[in-house]
Amino acid sequence: MSANSAPSEAQVLDALRAVQDPDLHQDIVALGFVKDLRICGANVAFKIELTTPACPVKDLMKEQAMRAVRALPGVGTVDIEMTARVTASRPLLGDKGTIPGVKNVLAVSSGKGGVGKSTVAVNLACALARSGAKVGILDADVYGPNVPLMLGVSGQPTAVGNRIVPFERHGIQVMSMGLLVAEDQAVIWRGPMLHSAVRQFLFEVAWQDLDYLVVDLPPGTGDAQLSLSQQAHLIGAVIVTTPQDVSVLDVKKAIRMFQTVNVPILGVVENMAWFTPPGSNERYHIFGEGGGKRIEEQFGVPLLGQIPLELPVREGGDRGEPIVMAAPDSASAQAILAIAGRLAQRISVKNAEETTTIA
Repeated sequence: MSANSAPSEAQVLDALRAVQDPDLHQDIVALGFVKDLRICGANVAFKIELTTPACPVKDLMKEQAMRAVRALPGVGTVDIEMTARVTASRPLLGDKGTIPGVKNVLAVSSGKGGVGKSTVAVNLACALARSGAKVGILDADVYGPNVPLMLGVSGQPTAVGNRIVPFERHGIQVMSMGLLVAEDQAVIWRGPMLHSAVRQFLFEVAWQDLDYLVVDLPPGTGDAQLSLSQQAHLIGAVIVTTPQDVSVLDVKKAIRMFQTVNVPILGVVENMAWFTPPGSNERYHIFGEGGGKRIEEQFGVPLLGQIPLELPVREGGDRGEPIVMAAPDSASAQAILAIAGRLAQRISVKNAEETTTIA
């Protein structure tokens, strides 16, 4: 091929085989990520369709693809559009447990209260939504539903036919027991009633084309966790902890519970990992240090990340403006955005493994 002749489609695709997905361990051509390849003289254009818009290495993959194609003789300009189509989890037993309008259901849980589980769940949902994904959050903590406050949602939901219409806030679809009862009304339910409510929230809410449904569970290892794992196909669970030993001990119980009901652990998030005073770079480990790392080493569960302790996180939650939306450049928001990217990676890998197993 002369220096002035246009490259062929086969030559461009062959060059792009050098770009590997680091998680799926295949090249982007074999994975079918390259879409709409167009060659017009010296100009080459195509799309790279990833399995999640939250992919933390998408800029690197774009740069690698750009270099690979530009290196071909006869190439002038290269136009790459990065897109995403989130893959859906597939139950091993047909459609049992699949929720209409939802591709992936992930639980956020903790072994004990007071670790900031709901704050992490809300901000993870916001972080996934900021990446371009379609996200919903289900507040399954029926005894202490805090998600409406943290997202600034209030009022009574409406229904279309026999399905409840979720609220929408910050681009996220929201449903919570806190929207169905008065603020000062205590929910006093035994197991069967809780089981029925969880099922209603999963299957009788009009979720619309969600890539991810984040389910904020009550702390501990009780009826809500069992009901969710029995009724819905979960892609996995995220466990929230703080660094101190008592929290880590309770996380071990949560991990064992999910393992017992065959729900994969997608990772651990260490919240309130350290405090840095304003105007200082010094880190003070108020609640201890290294709890998430110890869990990773003992159970082989990945530590998705550590979130620092910052006052604006609490302030934003109290006024319905999660830190990821209110101050995305803050240290805690940046940590959560990175965690969301790693979580999305883990989900993509799990879905690829499920597809291989079913095939």
